[in-house]
Amino acid sequence: MEAKAQARYVRLTPRKARRMVDVVRGKGTQEAITTLRFAPQAASEVVLKVLESAIANARVKAEQASQRFDEDKLVVLQAYVDEGPSMKRFRPRAQGRAGRILKRTSHITVVVGEREPKSNVKERTR
Repeated sequence: MEAKAQARYVRLTPRKARRMVDVVRGKGTQEAITTLRFAPQAASEVVLKVLESAIANARVKAEQASQRFDEDKLVVLQAYVDEGPSMKRFRPRAQGRAGRILKRTSHITVVVGEREPKSNVKERTR
């Protein structure tokens, strides 16, 4: 079972958000929460909220399906950041010119679920 959470139009550059998302991808949810809680980057707060929302969504999905829910077995299966629309602003420059400032936004997505056990089937080699 998988659960997903998104934060859209977050006023954070995708590059800064990707730094934090790359840290938690593939980790267990409890380890990811601890990592994000103590990370000094400002992006960690937003990613933490999305991760906690995905965990809550998994809990609700399990209750609706009448399944047992164990938060310790959850893993961050997918985590990615897409670029949102950029706000264009202008700043005065020398000799009457204007410099363009791009205020970038991000769409942060986190998917949590239980890791599937690896099969014992060996692949053929050529």
